[in-house]
This record gives sequence, C-alpha cells and structure tokens, in this order.
Amino acid sequence: MSNLKNHDLVTIDFKEILFETRPCLDKDGSAIDGLFNAWIILNNPKQYNSYTTAAIKEIILAFRKASNDRSVVAVVFTAVGDKAFCTGGNTKEYAEYYSGNPQEYSQYMRLFNDMVSAILMCEKPVVCRVNGMRVGGGQEIGMACDFSIASDMARLGQAGPKHGSAPIGGATDFLPLFVGVERAMYSLTLCEPWTAHQAYYFGVLTDIAPVLKLDGKFIANPMVVTDKMTDEFGRIAFGSMKTGDELGKAKEIVAKAEVDLSMLDKAVNNLIAKLLHTFPNCMNKTISEVRKFKLEHWDKNKEGSREWLALNMMTEAKAGFRAFNDGPKDNREADFVLLRQLLAEGHEWNEELHRAISPQFEKQSA
Repeated sequence: MSNLKNHDLVTIDFKEILFETRPCLDKDGSAIDGLFNAWIILNNPKQYNSYTTAAIKEIILAFRKASNDRSVVAVVFTAVGDKAFCTGGNTKEYAEYYSGNPQEYSQYMRLFNDMVSAILMCEKPVVCRVNGMRVGGGQEIGMACDFSIASDMARLGQAGPKHGSAPIGGATDFLPLFVGVERAMYSLTLCEPWTAHQAYYFGVLTDIAPVLKLDGKFIANPMVVTDKMTDEFGRIAFGSMKTGDELGKAKEIVAKAEVDLSMLDKAVNNLIAKLLHTFPNCMNKTISEVRKFKLEHWDKNKEGSREWLALNMMTEAKAGFRAFNDGPKDNREADFVLLRQLLAEGHEWNEELHRAISPQFEKQSA
C-alpha cells in the first residue's frame, strides 16, 4: 500500500553500527518472499565491539526502525567478527572523557538507559546472536534480549567491581531472574566469567552452537569439561574450563582449528523460523508480558542507578577505567589492597590516592 504512514522519528544513515534486513528463512531454509529479519550489528571489532556514545544513539534508532518495519519478523542483535559480541562501554572513551566528569556521564547513562529500554520495548522478538565474549555492559544489553544463542567458545560475565563500577546497567536487575540470587551474587560481585556451556546450563542462554572446524568437521569447544557432571568435591563441573595439561592440549586444538559461524547462524535462523509460524500479535503480547519481569526491576532502578554511576566517576570509576585504559597490558587493575588500607586511614579521594593505587603510575615511576 502506497499510503502507509512512516512512524520513524528520524531518517538515519548508520555509521557506527551496521543495520541490515536479511530474508527471513522458513523451516526448510528457503527465503520467504517479502519477510525479513533486521540485523543490528555492532561494528567495533578492534575494541571488542564496545559501544561508544555515538553507537548507542544509533542502536536506539535501529531498534525503533526494526520495530516499525512491517516486514520484519524478528531482530538479530549481534556484532562483527568471532571474538566478541560486546564488552560493554568503550573504556577508552570512559577513561579519556567521562572519568571525573559526572555531569557528562549522567547524560551518557541516560542514553544507555534508553538503549536497554529500546530493546525491551521492541515490537519484534529480539535474538542476541552471541558471536564471542559477552561481558559487562555487553552482558547487560544481551540479557535485555528475548533469546540468546551463543557460540560455544563465548564467555559471559560482568566486570564492574573489578574495574571501578557496579553492574547496575541491567545485570543486577536481570541476572537473578535467570539464575537465582545466590548464583547471580557470585557472578556479579566476583566477575568470574562463565563459559557458554555454563551459561546455557544455568539458564542464561537459549542454545549454543559449535563454531570450531577441524579437518572439515565441527567440533565442540575443547577447552571445557563436557564428559562429567561433578568434580572430586561433588560440585557441578560441567561446562567449566579445563585446567593444567588438559587446557594446554585443548588450546593446541583450538590453534589448529578454523572458526566457522555457519552453525550459529543456522541455530538463529531455526529459532526465528519457529517464531515465524505463530500469530504475530499473539506472539508480541506473550513476549511483552514476559518482559514485564525484567521491566519491573529495570524501570524501578534505572534512574537511581544512573545517578550513582555518574557520581562514581569521581572516585572508583575514575581510578578503575584509567587503570584499565592506561595500565600495562599485564596489569590493568588498581591496587585494591592499598586502596582499602588508605581508605581505612581516612584518606580522601584525591590525585595522590589515584597515583598511589594506579598501575600506570607505578610503571612511570619504575
């Protein structure tokens, strides 16, 4: 119909991310005439697909565009390459612009909040295609999606308390819904990543797919434990990383193999093909009702979290992001013990304290 109205807010030329419409495939793999999937693709592989301020603006508008497109069946949220889906906010931008500028970071976090909300309000099913690491803010925007299908080489987790922040951009709201309070507490505080197998077992992922090919055949991630369910102490070991000689041998296999994401794409398309064979309005209503569990926590907490994160840019975030950005490659964390000792003595947060705990200043004085 030529008289259909355009409900997009603006017309945008995407520069920071990629936006594509690809034919929607049926269950037999054939393309459906006139129906598409919108692919929103993070495009910053050199920095592990971290999002900049400019990219966030485009992501918001991309989800609105996909939501308004009558021919779109589902949205695939993914990234370029095979190393990372997203590692969160761009630490270079954080360290060099937002550190020490809470008023600026507050406005940035307004955009971040709108990005998460844009995912949760999208009028299409959203599938996160996890093509690699999903860490920090990347884990948060991934959990905002309705489904997540991951490379079995991916690792997922948080980084906040290790690098001067708190995972309150969605992780503290969403993760307990997926895995329960105790397991979420362990992940969010200690920032120890899960393998894709663990994340699938814990209920964070819808499915995983092999991506390594050796001698022309797909193989499962050789670096994780898949042949037993408990360790010597009776704890669940399935999906955990191998150790010692076994890990060394597994890394040799990985080095010989090639990465092929076709099975990941097949799994994504197979899921969407199942979504295709449903009544669209009933599907959207079902999804919106399930999203309410996330939105209940997200809408209640996002503004207070934004304000806290902005003020934190004067203290721990300033130290943590600058340490990660400027520190030597083998040491990108602040001296946590010394920090606690200085704070116990009542030391104020000033330049002297920053220099004392930051690895980049240790390197300069060495």
